[in-house]
Amino acid sequence: MQHLFLTRALCRLALAWLCCATLTGHAQSPPAASAGGPGASAPAPTPAPFMLRVVGSLGALSQYTQREAPFWTQELARLSNGRFSSTIVPFDRAGVPGMEMLRLVELGVVPFGTVLMSSLTAQYPQYTAPDLPGLSPDIASLRTTVAAFRPYLQASLRQERNMEMLAIYVYPAQVIFCKNAMTGLADLSGRRIRVASASQADFISAVGGIPVHTGFGQMVASLKAGDSECAVTGTMSGNTLGLYEVTQYVYPMPLTWGLSIFGANRDVWNSLPPDLRTLLQREVPRLEAAIWADAERETTEGLACNTGRPTCVKGAKGSMVVVPVSAADDARRVEILRTTVLANWQRRCGPACVDLWNRTVGPARGIAAPRAP
Repeated sequence: MQHLFLTRALCRLALAWLCCATLTGHAQSPPAASAGGPGASAPAPTPAPFMLRVVGSLGALSQYTQREAPFWTQELARLSNGRFSSTIVPFDRAGVPGMEMLRLVELGVVPFGTVLMSSLTAQYPQYTAPDLPGLSPDIASLRTTVAAFRPYLQASLRQERNMEMLAIYVYPAQVIFCKNAMTGLADLSGRRIRVASASQADFISAVGGIPVHTGFGQMVASLKAGDSECAVTGTMSGNTLGLYEVTQYVYPMPLTWGLSIFGANRDVWNSLPPDLRTLLQREVPRLEAAIWADAERETTEGLACNTGRPTCVKGAKGSMVVVPVSAADDARRVEILRTTVLANWQRRCGPACVDLWNRTVGPARGIAAPRAP
């Protein structure tokens, strides 16, 4: 109880603008006196608009700048004829620790929030199953995985975390950028490699690399300082950060895809006007679909931009070398997933997750959970 009290108090201080009522209406002035005289009725006041408060994804990336921010700050008002509007801030500029986002949504401190799946590895490993490293070598596989896991994820978040899941977002494929020459996974042995989660660290350790946990915004500085020699991040995300200026080789095997969960506190959700809930249930899935289409396109375009190909349109052109993924490395990916990544996920997650895997992702992808994690 003490921890819960402190969490509430600290977060309410740090996120004051989020801790106000989720739906706010502009104050209405008293009706002006009617020109028709004392006996005439005053015109009905115009209903005040509702204002939603949202924490989105990483602010520097196109998912936020081109999709999330325009939807919440422009499209919502247009779609509702001005009845509903929203403010949004990216989580990396809101002072919200990524690993606390789910808890803050659960408490209602963050009314609408975006939760990076990789941030849940330590506290809620069961929710990270669809984006384990090595699981989805292409976006078609990822779609199959997410479709199999979505019903469980939505039900569990609703029943156990007081969160109404509205969407699952995805970044471009998370691949490996390196400063020095490489020909495949074997060359990663002994290299210090930036990772974003414990499960990515499991994969990197399995190939002999040395995982270095580094924040998204610190990647370039880490590479320049020599604290890391390689980095795992999105193909276009890396281009946005300028990794093509500090690394020379890109290995396009998707380790993960950077899935995230977008949802609302259930108490907040249930308090919304019914027509607003209906609008969001219709429009947020469309936003999700657009983000997935962007991720698929940017996975390819990110590689094109980092290597300076003519097909690069939105990014900056670099001169990196793409290292082809061999059949032997692809087979090694599957082996590492089965023997190391999945086994370690089960250890963190507990015995119940063996059953969870074997009734969701496992059958959809033809990968049974190890018997003795």
